[in-house]
Amino acid sequence: MEQYRTEEEQVEALKRWWDENGRSTMVAIIVALGLGFGWQGWQKYQQDELEGASTSYQSMLQMLSEQDDEGAAAVAVDIKKNYSRSTYAQFSALHLARIAVNEGDLATAESELRWVLGRADKGSDSAQLAQLRLARVLASGDDAQQALTILDSTDPGAYASAYQVARGDILLSQGRSDEARQAYSSALMLASRGEGQVNMAMLQQKLQSLSQRAPRELAAPLEPSVPALSEAPADTADSEKE
Repeated sequence: MEQYRTEEEQVEALKRWWDENGRSTMVAIIVALGLGFGWQGWQKYQQDELEGASTSYQSMLQMLSEQDDEGAAAVAVDIKKNYSRSTYAQFSALHLARIAVNEGDLATAESELRWVLGRADKGSDSAQLAQLRLARVLASGDDAQQALTILDSTDPGAYASAYQVARGDILLSQGRSDEARQAYSSALMLASRGEGQVNMAMLQQKLQSLSQRAPRELAAPLEPSVPALSEAPADTADSEKE
């Protein structure tokens, strides 16, 4: 670095530096400050938005717990409108789909679930739940094959056992009992390993029902062809005489 011998030389050097670089430096400082304040403002906006969405979502849950589906639906629609970029909006749409299913409006339920899938991150909880529920809605609307395709092509993540239960239910509705039994057995194994939560009592009941049905179905056509035990020695004796 150049060494200055007098104070005047240092002042003169500073003046020359300012003439050459002062304006660009000030612009850079102003831009940096603007970006800093802008980023802080954006963060505050996002925080305020999340707090507003959270408050509305809690209000919706309270209404659902009080079985006020109409009021909860109104709040859910408001969350989707005002906080559409938030995860709260996605879960609100999932609740709207559930309410629509309870009312028998499968078209609205499908629309809400596809809305979630259009915004949720791939592999997120909301996306996995939306796929699971969409499969059940489609199966209820007589589109079982597309429902099975969705279940088979989606990574279920933490909902692996629930996906298998859904597969079992759809297969059973198609009369594919053996495949349904396999799906339920897989769900039971996954649930026992902690890969998702399902109603274990109901799942075991479904498996037991299928296990009891199978022997009866197999036994019926075989009964006429099975000889009585008392006849077996006589048949054997006749054959030996020949």
